[in-house]
Amino acid sequence: MEPLGRIGRATVDVLAVLLDSDRPRWGLEIIKLTGRPSGSVYPLLDRLERAGWVTSEWDDDSDRRGPRRRMYVLTPEGAREAARVRARRSARAGTTPTTRPEAAR
Repeated sequence: MEPLGRIGRATVDVLAVLLDSDRPRWGLEIIKLTGRPSGSVYPLLDRLERAGWVTSEWDDDSDRRGPRRRMYVLTPEGAREAARVRARRSARAGTTPTTRPEAAR
């Protein structure tokens, strides 16, 4: 594992999507939900995975047409850290910790 380092707004948005999800999410879905470009989301997901906050695996749904999807989910440690990050960010912004990125726009 490597330290996460700086946590910017894009990272907070990605963490919020994963934290609020009750199932694994794939990259393009995270891009759409955050409104962030793929050029920032995929490197963030990679960085979160190297830090041990996220795990990923290839979707094995053989009934679905199209390319395979990489599915992302928070680790238990990642979920705890993501909740802390969101709470700190919300406290600074004066919003509730349950505010979703798409609702905050």
